[in-house]
Amino acid sequence: MTAPPSSRFVVRARRVFDGSDLVPAAVVVEDGLITAVLDEDAPVADAADLRIPADAVLLPGLVDSHVHVNEPGRTEWEGFGSATRAAAAGGVTTIVDMPLNSIPPTTTAAALAVKRAAAAASARVDVGFWGGAVPENLGALAPLHEAGVYGFKCFLAPSGVDEFGHLDRVQLRRAMAEVAELGSRLIVHAEDPALLGADGALGRGYGAFLASRPATSEASAIEAVIEAARETGARAHILHLSDARSLPAIRAARAAGVDLTVETCPHYLTIVAEEIPDGASEFKCCPPIREASNRDLLWEGVVDGTIDAIVSDHSPSTVDLKRAGDGDFGLAWGGISGLQVGLSAVWTEARERGIPLETILPLFTTGPAAVAGLDAVGRIAPGAPAHLAVFAPDDVVHVDARELRHRNPISAYDGRVLTGRVRRTWLRGEVVFESGADAAAAVARTGDPGGRLLSRSGALVAVGQGAS
Repeated sequence: MTAPPSSRFVVRARRVFDGSDLVPAAVVVEDGLITAVLDEDAPVADAADLRIPADAVLLPGLVDSHVHVNEPGRTEWEGFGSATRAAAAGGVTTIVDMPLNSIPPTTTAAALAVKRAAAAASARVDVGFWGGAVPENLGALAPLHEAGVYGFKCFLAPSGVDEFGHLDRVQLRRAMAEVAELGSRLIVHAEDPALLGADGALGRGYGAFLASRPATSEASAIEAVIEAARETGARAHILHLSDARSLPAIRAARAAGVDLTVETCPHYLTIVAEEIPDGASEFKCCPPIREASNRDLLWEGVVDGTIDAIVSDHSPSTVDLKRAGDGDFGLAWGGISGLQVGLSAVWTEARERGIPLETILPLFTTGPAAVAGLDAVGRIAPGAPAHLAVFAPDDVVHVDARELRHRNPISAYDGRVLTGRVRRTWLRGEVVFESGADAAAAVARTGDPGGRLLSRSGALVAVGQGAS
């Protein structure tokens, strides 16, 4: 498989994901856009020709609407260069950055400008931004909205960093009313602090940590989100659902007309509490990974369409912070580093359950794109940017955290054997990742086009040119 040198080329494959099925097709690309989707063997004049091997699938570039990049301020945890390299290696061509754990957090228009300047220096895929809703900026969210954020994130329990405070129930309703008036959306870390255990050492056993963040806390907070969204008419989104027993409440709220979406993450669909070893704090995240029976119910939510998106919640830190307290689950930093391996991990589990690839693909593409309100991305269609990925569903991947492209060599997926590999990723028709020995040659042929900074207003800014 060689990369065509022309700015006009056609990619032919026996299996192309068209949004619902895998079909034979020829995808015509010109000047970074998809201009036509034709029959697989349709002639295309004046275009370089590329045929995808029969064992691979052509996908739209994936969308990850939940990524913590942390730059500036905590760039030693993760930066835009390393995060977007990992994204490209995982077939992800669009990420939406969370408003923490950077310093400053993205809670003002000025802070957003700082974040955009940091991203402009090194992003290799396209990057959009969430704003933050914290006690200090309630009533003043409009400038951030006008500056182009895709919505506002809040916590209902302590976030783990002092500069990003959480909302109480009264403040939650105020935030909902404000985002409804703006026509925006509120995305919520839903845990009830009244039902969480006290901070501090818990020991090396995972059971104590899991008990400290019970499913009842998540369920209580989700009910509060549903009620506030019902009262205000706001669009609301539940982040990183781990409590599958909250799915009936979400289904009922939607049936009653509440504008509510929900995501889950690869680690909740592929890892279970019963398998987490003592001291293995790389598995710590909030809300926590729960039991196998809970995972089974989450998969029901994936298959029946209740869950709208599968996103990484890539929340890295330094190895020292992840290992703080010598593996004490109460003292270690919480967060899973998995941006690069999300599709492979979920496909491995789906395949074992007899779930077709085309069932999960919308949750990595159009699902998260719709959650963020992103237009055009996540699909292969005329007029869409030529964000594409070649995925080989039968390839075996032995995950080594030292070889993953995010900044710090620690991950809950380290040592796992997965099925499915991204072989190549294009961003607007330019190769930004290629596996194997040809990777360096691909970059030399095509150059490094750089990601762009995305804005809710639709503006696109090339990396290196600053932000509008």
